[in-house]
Amino acid sequence: MLPKKRKDGEDDHDFDWREEGISSLVRLVVLGWTGAILTLNYVSIPGIPQQKIDPTFIASVFTGTLATFGVTPSKSNGNGNGNGNNKSVETSRKKEEESAK
Repeated sequence: MLPKKRKDGEDDHDFDWREEGISSLVRLVVLGWTGAILTLNYVSIPGIPQQKIDPTFIASVFTGTLATFGVTPSKSNGNGNGNGNNKSVETSRKKEEESAK
């Protein structure tokens, strides 16, 4: 696809439905597909036999697709809730407070 010529005064950050719209649609389809595969791996639905597969690859595709939308997993400290004490965040906040004074 050849780039379009820009007219004077046009914004370089225009949303082009042909490129970004299709890209977003493909990412949403992949996200839905991986979410469905992961869900069917853990949930038993009457009438559909539950398949036992290794969800590692599907989970990595799922998290990779989420990352393209800006969603990232939190770092946990081992207790499972992800709300651990993050000393680097606390240290950077203290430095910001000291520099603001």
